[in-house]
Amino acid sequence: MKNLNELTKRIIELRKTDQAQITLLAVCPNSSAVLEAAVKIASLNNMPMLFAATLNQVDWDGGYTGWMPSQFVTELNCYAQKYNWAGPLYPCLDHGGPWLKDVHTLKGLSLLETMNSLKQSLIACIDAGYKLLHIDPTVDRTLPAGSPVPLEIVVERTIELISHAENHISQKGLPSISYEVGTEEVHGGLVDYSRFESFIIQLRNNLEKRNLIHAWPCFVVAQVGTALDTSYFDPDAARRLYDTLSPLGSLAKGHYTDGVENLEAYPQTGIGGANVGPEFTIEEYNALNSLSQKEMAMAGHRKDIASSNFMKVLQQAVLDSGRWKKWLQPEEKGKDFSELTKLRQVWLVQTGCRYIWTDSSVLAAREKLYENLSTLIDDPGNYVVDWICRSMDKYINAFNLFDSLKLLS
Repeated sequence: MKNLNELTKRIIELRKTDQAQITLLAVCPNSSAVLEAAVKIASLNNMPMLFAATLNQVDWDGGYTGWMPSQFVTELNCYAQKYNWAGPLYPCLDHGGPWLKDVHTLKGLSLLETMNSLKQSLIACIDAGYKLLHIDPTVDRTLPAGSPVPLEIVVERTIELISHAENHISQKGLPSISYEVGTEEVHGGLVDYSRFESFIIQLRNNLEKRNLIHAWPCFVVAQVGTALDTSYFDPDAARRLYDTLSPLGSLAKGHYTDGVENLEAYPQTGIGGANVGPEFTIEEYNALNSLSQKEMAMAGHRKDIASSNFMKVLQQAVLDSGRWKKWLQPEEKGKDFSELTKLRQVWLVQTGCRYIWTDSSVLAAREKLYENLSTLIDDPGNYVVDWICRSMDKYINAFNLFDSLKLLS
């Protein structure tokens, strides 16, 4: 299996020789069903798959998925065995940076505390067999709200974290890994192109000075017009990023690719990878809602069926978690959930349910839902996985990933 630096260089080579234009898909593994669907899709399409796990999802002390990095990789490998898939699967860390784990902000950790915890997370990811670390020190909670971290500090902390990871790899004699740097967030201060270009120059110079140029990132994240609530990708920005990065052996990686309208522009403009996460949570929600409607239909004429009330249990768990408040618009802050429009209520539950899939009440209701339907549907769990697979298919087609291993090998 090629490491991701080799893979990005192969994508650049294919593009330069007019053989193919390919964008890699990185699925955020926010549930077991999404993880399984991504492995199944990789096997069905003979393609590599990346898995971009945040510290909120997976970490050494557990995330909202309930996985530590080693458990996440073990489950990933179990699904590979289930689908008899020996092709490349790349577990990756997404947004590894200070205060980017929600609990670090909620606890008001100092810079030293959040960096120490983060370094522990990096070691756990490396030891678990992750293939890529996204190093993203573009947030500083000690600065006034809305203030970007000075570029020199971003570079300095990026080097510090890469150096920490490389020292561990060297000491343990572990295989090399790949890196991703930068951010798409406005608060990161890398949105302006001149600042982005300066970041790249400073990062490369400092890696060379520290004898770390072998750890040059394969992906650089930058703003390409997308956000959680937008649907347009900026091709002009993407082309400029490709022209800057490809001579260095790197490619731009797009985040917030969920629901983007012009997906075909990603490979056309040379974007090397794209992260998709909340969209697949919404599709899991939609699949379970579909099953819940089938259960209601059964309960209407079968007195032996006790409803799971799954959708009600799910919504209540989202509300009890308080995580839905993270996604409130400025004008919605301070409002009770019931005061929001029905459309916003549904969106917040759809988006927030990824945080509570492992809640005991949700697990029990889901088990009951599957049990009720099992007399008519062979495998309700597989129904959900296949529903998510269908939502992934559009990315496979748009990114030219079908049977791409033959070109990328």
